[in-house]
Amino acid sequence: MTTRRNFLRAGSLSLAGLLVGQKSFSSVTETWMQPEESGMQAGKYVCKRPAPGKRNFTSKVVEETIASTKARIKDPKLAWMFENCYPNTLDTTCEFKMKNGKPDTFILTGDIHAMWLRDSSAQVFPYVEYANKDKELKNMLAGVINRQNWCILIDPYANGFNESATGSEWESDNTEMKKELHERKWEIDSLCYPIRLAYHYWKATGDTSPFDADWVKAMGKVYQTFTEQQRKNGLGPYKFTRKTDRQGDTLLNFGYGSPVNPVGLIVSSFRPSDDATLFGFLIPSNLFAVTSLRQLSEMMRKIKNDHTFADRCDALALEVENAVNKYGVFEHPDFGKVYAFEVDGYGGRVYMDDANVPSLLALPYLGCVDMNDPIYQNTRKMILSSANPYFFKGKAAEGIGGPHIGFDYIWPMSIIMRANTTNDIEEIRYCVRTLRDTDGETGFMHESFHKDDPKDFTRSWFAWANTLFGEMIHRLVEEGKLKEYFT
Repeated sequence: MTTRRNFLRAGSLSLAGLLVGQKSFSSVTETWMQPEESGMQAGKYVCKRPAPGKRNFTSKVVEETIASTKARIKDPKLAWMFENCYPNTLDTTCEFKMKNGKPDTFILTGDIHAMWLRDSSAQVFPYVEYANKDKELKNMLAGVINRQNWCILIDPYANGFNESATGSEWESDNTEMKKELHERKWEIDSLCYPIRLAYHYWKATGDTSPFDADWVKAMGKVYQTFTEQQRKNGLGPYKFTRKTDRQGDTLLNFGYGSPVNPVGLIVSSFRPSDDATLFGFLIPSNLFAVTSLRQLSEMMRKIKNDHTFADRCDALALEVENAVNKYGVFEHPDFGKVYAFEVDGYGGRVYMDDANVPSLLALPYLGCVDMNDPIYQNTRKMILSSANPYFFKGKAAEGIGGPHIGFDYIWPMSIIMRANTTNDIEEIRYCVRTLRDTDGETGFMHESFHKDDPKDFTRSWFAWANTLFGEMIHRLVEEGKLKEYFT
């Protein structure tokens, strides 16, 4: 069992009779209950946030947003879940301080006292739009960027970091561990997410104070690591093995993974789930790298006036993009041209999707492809069907899981991303209703739940999923979607 996941399970309560539909959502619409029909009385739902004095971080503008958004949600259970989930990162995982005169923010994943570059970026992302309305929030976000710069400079190949040089239970892994590292699994998205956060922070605030000499050095490490893992000049400096009985926690070939043909794509030894890739060229993460490199190029040009480095980022982005189009797109016998999940550059490919983001499903959410792109639409149909071995359909719900938890466990994150990547009101309605009814009566999202029993779930405290749910509900309210439930 990898340390990132806490396999917490609860008791069982079947939701048999909940109608789900893989391709048609008409039956879902017919059974979409009005609040009074579902037995939901407002008094039943008591806020599960920590008491104000025990919250890790509080933002006045975020509190105002919670109150105004909650007031527009007619369904009392959804309103309760939104209030619990949207501020969960600030309430419980945000450790802010000043360090050497600069903001410094350490973001826990939830039930693990370590900071993942991916999770921390995603956890604070929904609050970026409010940064210019709250100086303390702005400083907190700048602190996340500063902390991530520190992490990348410690080791750009690591995925999880300690608050300081305290060591971790994974010090015995066969790789170049340091005391500052919690875990050292090389994942492309670990370096993409900090760019995404920094880029949108800059766009929202105009503030360039986090983009100092340390940031420039860290971004140089990002570029260097991406090019090293194109493996044009050998296998590169990274390798990883672990003594484990779990295949997904170690790499074959003495820690270098499956062989790849150096065609311009970037190797990701592990997936966003922290599971080992089958073939090293993980397509959703390579597309995320393309988007991130172009964002980095824009920042380098406009903030640092460094056109040389910006040109290098643009060139690498184009090379990877062309390689994805040439080696990552295949003619599926049932769905036409689709993106493979992983490829090796020799013609080998894996047709599937994993719930963790970046995923094939989430590509439009991350700005990697247009939602109406024909290849994406074909891919979306494939991965939301039995053609995806990790698409599960049961009595309680349907959705995508992954090998990290195993068969029959659906990740709420995949249902959230399904709602985020469609304009079909019936599909959005299905996703919202499913998320509402599969919380295990806890008022929070979880890592995963059993397809037949939402009270059989993993991780009771998973801030990333909570934040994504809150972000989705807030967006739907603002866009006026599902007006029968949101005013």
